[in-house]
Amino acid sequence: MTYYSLNKQAPDVSFQEAVVRGLAPDKGLYFPKEITPLPQSFFDSIESLDNATIAFEVIKQFVGDEIPENDLKQIVKDVLSFDFPINQIEGNISALELYHGPTMAFKDVGARFMARCLGYFNKDKDTAESVTVLVATSGDTGGAVASGFLGVEGVEVVILYPSGKVSDIQEKQLTTLGQNIVALEVDGTFDDCQDMVKTAFLDADYNGKRTLTSANSINIARWLPQMFYFFFAYKTLKSNNRPIVFSVPSGNYGNICAGMMAQKLGLPVHHFITGTNANNIVPEYLKTGAYDMKPSVPTISNAMDVGNPSNFIRIQELHDNDIATLRHNLSGYSYTDAETTAAIHTLYDTHQYTADPHGAIGYLALKAYLKDSADDVQGVFLETAHPIKFLPVMPKAIADNIPMPPQIESLLGKQKKSIRIKQYPELKSFLLH
Repeated sequence: MTYYSLNKQAPDVSFQEAVVRGLAPDKGLYFPKEITPLPQSFFDSIESLDNATIAFEVIKQFVGDEIPENDLKQIVKDVLSFDFPINQIEGNISALELYHGPTMAFKDVGARFMARCLGYFNKDKDTAESVTVLVATSGDTGGAVASGFLGVEGVEVVILYPSGKVSDIQEKQLTTLGQNIVALEVDGTFDDCQDMVKTAFLDADYNGKRTLTSANSINIARWLPQMFYFFFAYKTLKSNNRPIVFSVPSGNYGNICAGMMAQKLGLPVHHFITGTNANNIVPEYLKTGAYDMKPSVPTISNAMDVGNPSNFIRIQELHDNDIATLRHNLSGYSYTDAETTAAIHTLYDTHQYTADPHGAIGYLALKAYLKDSADDVQGVFLETAHPIKFLPVMPKAIADNIPMPPQIESLLGKQKKSIRIKQYPELKSFLLH
């Protein structure tokens, strides 16, 4: 498989090079040169296939022959060592739970897949090049990457996160592991962290000293495996014989973009919905046609506190850079913290379901779409992280009744270890030490 830069000012590269580089030299995101739909026979028999088989068939064209089939099958099997249950909430609305992995966030799949791909590429230690994974996080990415890459030989992980703007549990997940994981606590916002990462990728001073790559969803090996969830949901819901609508809480837009890639592969998706918080750049663009980037603002759904979504350019590419085509496939809604909290109460009190702030926004957006649509569809909102990770912003009566999962309990006694920085020169000094 060959990948090109969406800025179209850089050479095409292989899967391995795209994974190791993360970002193209012209600052563009990599995108597959060809997307071949899966055969109809795959969808006709999908309910008879296990998740690992489905995932292998979905991802293999994007890897090509750079990882042999048997090795790729083992990677996928290792990645998918947990469940992706769907819970019916009401009528034609269900929740797809993506938080049953080791760090209880949807990003576990992408982080684990990328880590295992880099591990494969580094298995020949005599010729392998040491790689530094540099990643910015607004919440769950850092923990998922830290867990996924822990102990991977030839890979050092450096995580930048905004001080005081991630939950205590999220912070524990990325600051307590040690080994090859380093956490840099940034005096600023997620956008500041992301800007530092992008600046580092374009800094020639690292040439010959550090090979940098990203484990944010700008990296194809982090982004593409997120297609798997949508196929798993279709497998479960296929017997309902109703068109499926996915409502995806969105920050950097990698998850919903992966769903749209799944659609390009032939997955029958009727429509996509993006739900977000006060950082509503994309919903406003869908309404007005004006794409106005702005500084992110903090909310209780912190993983979506993104003012410049990296993956939106990929979404535009998937829709031929035509807003009319995009509007036909995507609806957008945004909500305040008060509305989000009210939705958490509604789901808990009326439907006995505990949602985190991001899933609650996905639910609200789905409800709004269904109210405006006459289509007889099956609606699915994505629950992207376990609510235990957001105890400080959850309603207290609900928070007090959330059982402590073992994945989280094991972190509580661990000591936080981070390095405080403010500006890019401090990051550069650390990387060149």
